[in-house]
Amino acid sequence: MASGFFALLDDIAALMDDVATMSKMATKKTAGILGDDLAVNAEKASGFVSSRELPVLWAITKGSALNKVIILPIAFLLTYFVPWLLTVILMLGGLYLAYEGAEKIYEYFFPHPKAEKIEVFKELSETEILALEKGKIKSAIVTDFILSVEIIIIAMGTVVDQDFWMQVMVVSVVAFIATVGVYGIVALIVRMDEAGYKLIQLSDGKNNILQKLGTLLVKALPRVIQILAVVGTLALLLVSGGIFSHQFPDLHHAVEFMPSMLLEFLVGLIVGLVCVFLVNVVKKIVKKEKVTK
Repeated sequence: MASGFFALLDDIAALMDDVATMSKMATKKTAGILGDDLAVNAEKASGFVSSRELPVLWAITKGSALNKVIILPIAFLLTYFVPWLLTVILMLGGLYLAYEGAEKIYEYFFPHPKAEKIEVFKELSETEILALEKGKIKSAIVTDFILSVEIIIIAMGTVVDQDFWMQVMVVSVVAFIATVGVYGIVALIVRMDEAGYKLIQLSDGKNNILQKLGTLLVKALPRVIQILAVVGTLALLLVSGGIFSHQFPDLHHAVEFMPSMLLEFLVGLIVGLVCVFLVNVVKKIVKKEKVTK
């Protein structure tokens, strides 16, 4: 009986070892998307009042965890019954990411005049601040949902030849890393300035290494956020462009002289700008109909 128990433990250890190995392979495959996920969500989780940063980030993290809970069982069911539908979902997600990335670029060159006036001339009330905060959280969770779909689909692609329960365990590990790992790093980024102030306080006004490091962290945060805003926008376009270009392999052959990253960016940008144009046209039509009524 004892030998049977130890044999069972040995089987479990071997299974865990296989899961760890496959999870490592799947994580490597999704590393690029995880990096994009980090850049996009760090940018979205920043820009709040210091006291609200962690509550907002926690709300986004809970939303991200719920996304994974929703996506994982659906992904397994679709893979078994209607695998072609995953491609359709991925393409729709790509359209949304392309639109969001292109819309940021469009707003940079053609800022909304009303939004500018509100920011410059009007001091927002607590209710308005909470409404803006809620909107940004919702946007972050929606974007996370789409990126999570791609992460999970890519992870499933690495274990497609494994049995069902191996797929469940490996993809679940990757989903866990995509939530805890990404948002843990985001929390560290958005709290850089607070850590810097703490170090400055600990230095007691002396010009020592704590003072210098604290000052560096405080001054670096705005730059890091600016960089992440740019990287996040590029990431949206690269991920969406990658979705479309991978679905049309002939596109790569047609422009072999072009680096794949540049091709994906251009595809994402073009698709995104078309989406922005169509959305703006629809908005104008709806606005006209409301005025005529």
